[in-house]
Amino acid sequence: MLLRKRAEEILDMVDKTEEECKALGEASGGDIHIGAAESDGVKYLVRRIKAVQARYPRIRVHLYSGGRSGLARRLDQGLLDFAVLMESSGLSQYNCIPLPGADAWGVILRRDHPLAEKEALTPEDLLEAPLICPRQGLEKELSGWFQERVDRLNLAATCNLAYNGGALAREGLGCLLSFDKLAATRPDSPLCFRPLAPPLYSKLFFAWKKYAVFSPAAGVLLEEMKRHLSP
Repeated sequence: MLLRKRAEEILDMVDKTEEECKALGEASGGDIHIGAAESDGVKYLVRRIKAVQARYPRIRVHLYSGGRSGLARRLDQGLLDFAVLMESSGLSQYNCIPLPGADAWGVILRRDHPLAEKEALTPEDLLEAPLICPRQGLEKELSGWFQERVDRLNLAATCNLAYNGGALAREGLGCLLSFDKLAATRPDSPLCFRPLAPPLYSKLFFAWKKYAVFSPAAGVLLEEMKRHLSP
Protein backbone atom coordinates (compact mmCIF):
# COMPACT_ATOMS: atom_id res chain seq x y z
CA MET A 1 0.00 0.00 0.00
CA LEU A 2 2.87 2.37 0.76
CA LEU A 3 4.49 1.66 -2.62
CA ARG A 4 1.15 2.10 -4.37
CA LYS A 5 0.59 5.45 -2.67
CA ARG A 6 4.06 6.68 -3.60
CA ALA A 7 3.63 5.43 -7.18
CA GLU A 8 0.36 7.36 -7.50
CA GLU A 9 2.10 10.51 -6.24
CA ILE A 10 4.92 10.00 -8.76
CA LEU A 11 2.43 9.61 -11.61
CA ASP A 12 0.60 12.74 -10.46
CA MET A 13 3.91 14.61 -10.53
CA VAL A 14 4.69 13.28 -14.03
CA ASP A 15 1.30 14.49 -15.28
CA LYS A 16 1.73 17.90 -13.65
CA THR A 17 5.26 18.31 -15.05
CA GLU A 18 4.02 17.40 -18.53
CA GLU A 19 1.25 20.01 -18.24
CA GLU A 20 3.75 22.67 -17.16
CA CYS A 21 6.15 21.86 -20.01
CA LYS A 22 3.36 22.14 -22.56
CA ALA A 23 2.36 25.53 -21.12
CA LEU A 24 5.88 27.04 -21.00
CA GLY A 25 5.88 30.52 -22.44
CA GLU A 26 2.11 30.52 -22.82
CA ALA A 27 0.20 32.35 -20.10
CA SER A 28 -3.03 32.15 -22.08
CA GLY A 29 -3.62 28.53 -21.06
CA GLY A 30 -2.53 25.79 -18.70
CA ASP A 31 -3.41 24.06 -15.47
CA ILE A 32 -3.29 25.35 -11.89
CA HIS A 33 -3.44 22.89 -9.00
CA ILE A 34 -4.78 24.28 -5.71
CA GLY A 35 -5.46 22.60 -2.37
CA ALA A 36 -7.97 24.10 0.01
CA ALA A 37 -9.35 23.51 3.46
CA GLU A 38 -13.15 23.60 3.59
CA SER A 39 -14.11 27.19 4.33
CA ASP A 40 -16.47 29.91 3.19
CA GLY A 41 -13.31 32.04 2.85
CA VAL A 42 -12.34 30.10 -0.28
CA LYS A 43 -14.80 32.38 -2.11
CA TYR A 44 -12.13 35.12 -2.14
CA LEU A 45 -9.81 32.80 -4.05
CA VAL A 46 -12.62 31.73 -6.39
CA ARG A 47 -13.34 35.36 -7.30
CA ARG A 48 -9.74 35.87 -8.36
CA ILE A 49 -9.78 32.61 -10.33
CA LYS A 50 -12.91 33.82 -12.11
CA ALA A 51 -11.20 37.10 -12.96
CA VAL A 52 -8.17 35.27 -14.37
CA GLN A 53 -10.31 32.91 -16.45
CA ALA A 54 -12.24 35.87 -17.84
CA ARG A 55 -8.95 37.06 -19.37
CA TYR A 56 -7.52 33.61 -20.11
CA PRO A 57 -10.39 31.16 -20.80
CA ARG A 58 -7.97 28.31 -21.50
CA ILE A 59 -6.60 28.29 -17.95
CA ARG A 60 -8.02 25.36 -15.98
CA VAL A 61 -8.09 25.06 -12.20
CA HIS A 62 -7.97 21.73 -10.36
CA LEU A 63 -9.12 21.97 -6.74
CA TYR A 64 -8.07 19.42 -4.12
CA SER A 65 -9.93 19.51 -0.80
CA GLY A 66 -8.45 18.05 2.36
CA GLY A 67 -6.96 18.50 5.80
CA ARG A 68 -3.83 20.45 6.64
CA SER A 69 -1.33 17.57 6.65
CA GLY A 70 -2.47 16.23 3.28
CA LEU A 71 -2.49 19.68 1.69
CA ALA A 72 0.93 20.60 3.08
CA ARG A 73 2.45 17.31 1.93
CA ARG A 74 1.13 17.74 -1.62
CA LEU A 75 2.29 21.37 -1.65
CA ASP A 76 5.78 20.38 -0.43
CA GLN A 77 6.02 17.63 -3.04
CA GLY A 78 5.11 20.01 -5.84
CA LEU A 79 1.78 18.34 -6.60
CA LEU A 80 0.02 21.60 -5.74
CA ASP A 81 0.92 25.09 -6.88
CA PHE A 82 -0.93 26.74 -3.99
CA ALA A 83 -2.89 25.80 -0.88
CA VAL A 84 -5.38 27.55 1.38
CA LEU A 85 -4.30 26.75 4.94
CA MET A 86 -5.38 27.75 8.45
CA GLU A 87 -3.13 30.09 10.41
CA SER A 88 -2.43 27.50 13.11
CA SER A 89 -0.89 25.17 10.56
CA GLY A 90 2.70 26.38 10.89
CA LEU A 91 3.19 28.64 7.88
CA SER A 92 6.79 29.79 8.36
CA GLN A 93 8.07 27.62 5.49
CA TYR A 94 5.65 29.23 3.00
CA ASN A 95 4.97 32.58 1.43
CA CYS A 96 1.42 33.62 2.33
CA ILE A 97 -1.33 36.09 1.58
CA PRO A 98 -4.05 36.39 4.26
CA LEU A 99 -7.60 35.96 3.02
CA PRO A 100 -10.17 38.51 4.27
CA GLY A 101 -12.19 37.79 7.38
CA ALA A 102 -12.06 34.69 9.54
CA ASP A 103 -14.15 31.55 9.95
CA ALA A 104 -16.28 31.19 13.07
CA TRP A 105 -16.28 27.80 14.79
CA GLY A 106 -19.52 26.39 16.07
CA VAL A 107 -21.70 23.30 16.31
CA ILE A 108 -23.91 21.89 13.56
CA LEU A 109 -26.68 19.81 15.13
CA ARG A 110 -30.25 18.70 14.61
CA ARG A 111 -32.93 21.27 15.39
CA ASP A 112 -34.64 18.76 17.69
CA HIS A 113 -31.47 18.31 19.78
CA PRO A 114 -31.75 19.79 23.32
CA LEU A 115 -28.65 21.93 22.78
CA ALA A 116 -30.31 23.63 19.79
CA GLU A 117 -32.38 25.65 22.27
CA LYS A 118 -29.24 27.59 23.30
CA GLU A 119 -28.00 30.62 21.37
CA ALA A 120 -24.33 29.65 21.87
CA LEU A 121 -22.56 26.61 23.30
CA THR A 122 -19.86 26.50 25.96
CA PRO A 123 -17.29 23.75 26.59
CA GLU A 124 -19.42 22.52 29.52
CA ASP A 125 -22.47 22.24 27.25
CA LEU A 126 -20.61 19.84 24.97
CA LEU A 127 -19.01 17.51 27.50
CA GLU A 128 -21.87 14.99 27.50
CA ALA A 129 -22.98 15.31 23.88
CA PRO A 130 -21.65 12.83 21.28
CA LEU A 131 -19.32 14.93 19.12
CA ILE A 132 -18.18 14.69 15.52
CA CYS A 133 -14.87 16.50 15.16
CA PRO A 134 -12.60 17.43 12.26
CA ARG A 135 -9.41 15.48 12.97
CA GLN A 136 -6.95 18.34 12.72
CA GLY A 137 -9.25 20.87 14.33
CA LEU A 138 -9.37 18.62 17.38
CA GLU A 139 -5.57 18.51 17.47
CA LYS A 140 -5.16 22.28 17.29
CA GLU A 141 -7.88 24.95 17.58
CA LEU A 142 -10.53 22.93 19.39
CA SER A 143 -8.15 21.38 21.90
CA GLY A 144 -7.08 24.89 22.89
CA TRP A 145 -10.70 25.99 23.23
CA PHE A 146 -11.69 22.98 25.37
CA GLN A 147 -8.39 23.18 27.32
CA GLU A 148 -8.21 20.57 30.09
CA ARG A 149 -11.73 19.35 29.26
CA VAL A 150 -10.57 17.87 25.94
CA ASP A 151 -9.86 14.47 27.55
CA ARG A 152 -13.45 14.29 28.82
CA LEU A 153 -15.14 14.70 25.43
CA ASN A 154 -17.56 12.08 24.19
CA LEU A 155 -16.06 11.61 20.72
CA ALA A 156 -18.47 9.70 18.48
CA ALA A 157 -16.65 10.19 15.17
CA THR A 158 -14.04 12.22 13.31
CA CYS A 159 -14.16 13.45 9.72
CA ASN A 160 -12.12 15.50 7.29
CA LEU A 161 -14.94 16.84 5.10
CA ALA A 162 -17.77 18.94 6.49
CA TYR A 163 -20.32 17.60 4.01
CA ASN A 164 -19.88 14.05 5.28
CA GLY A 165 -19.75 15.29 8.86
CA GLY A 166 -23.03 17.08 8.24
CA ALA A 167 -24.57 13.82 7.02
CA LEU A 168 -23.54 12.17 10.29
CA ALA A 169 -25.09 15.02 12.28
CA ARG A 170 -28.27 14.95 10.17
CA GLU A 171 -28.75 11.26 10.98
CA GLY A 172 -28.37 11.97 14.70
CA LEU A 173 -24.95 10.38 15.24
CA GLY A 174 -23.71 13.44 17.08
CA CYS A 175 -23.01 17.18 17.00
CA LEU A 176 -20.51 18.36 14.38
CA LEU A 177 -17.86 20.90 15.37
CA SER A 178 -17.24 22.91 12.23
CA PHE A 179 -17.00 26.30 10.60
CA ASP A 180 -20.18 28.23 9.94
CA LYS A 181 -21.67 28.10 6.40
CA LEU A 182 -20.32 24.63 5.57
CA ALA A 183 -23.61 22.76 5.98
CA ALA A 184 -27.18 23.49 4.92
CA THR A 185 -28.75 25.13 7.98
CA ARG A 186 -31.51 27.16 6.31
CA PRO A 187 -34.93 27.15 8.07
CA ASP A 188 -36.23 24.15 6.13
CA SER A 189 -33.15 22.05 7.00
CA PRO A 190 -33.16 19.59 9.91
CA LEU A 191 -29.80 21.07 10.94
CA CYS A 192 -28.91 24.35 12.63
CA PHE A 193 -25.69 26.13 13.60
CA ARG A 194 -24.83 27.40 17.08
CA PRO A 195 -21.63 29.43 17.65
CA LEU A 196 -19.15 28.65 20.40
CA ALA A 197 -18.92 30.74 23.57
CA PRO A 198 -16.34 32.10 24.05
CA PRO A 199 -16.07 32.63 20.29
CA LEU A 200 -13.37 30.83 18.32
CA TYR A 201 -12.14 32.00 14.92
CA SER A 202 -9.62 30.72 12.39
CA LYS A 203 -7.98 32.80 9.69
CA LEU A 204 -7.02 31.39 6.30
CA PHE A 205 -3.97 32.04 4.16
CA PHE A 206 -3.21 31.53 0.47
CA ALA A 207 0.19 29.81 0.61
CA TRP A 208 2.91 28.66 -1.77
CA LYS A 209 6.40 27.22 -1.39
CA LYS A 210 9.25 29.66 -0.97
CA TYR A 211 11.43 29.88 -4.09
CA ALA A 212 8.80 27.98 -6.10
CA VAL A 213 9.03 28.14 -9.90
CA PHE A 214 5.56 28.55 -11.41
CA SER A 215 4.04 27.76 -14.76
CA PRO A 216 2.83 30.86 -16.65
CA ALA A 217 -0.78 30.08 -15.68
CA ALA A 218 0.04 29.75 -11.97
CA GLY A 219 2.11 32.93 -12.16
CA VAL A 220 -0.87 34.83 -13.55
CA LEU A 221 -3.06 33.72 -10.64
CA LEU A 222 -0.39 34.61 -8.09
CA GLU A 223 -0.08 38.11 -9.49
CA GLU A 224 -3.87 38.45 -9.40
CA MET A 225 -3.94 37.38 -5.74
CA LYS A 226 -1.13 39.77 -4.81
CA ARG A 227 -2.75 42.68 -6.63
CA HIS A 228 -6.16 42.30 -4.97
CA LEU A 229 -5.54 40.62 -1.60
CA SER A 230 -2.04 41.51 -0.38
CA PRO A 231 -2.17 43.69 2.73
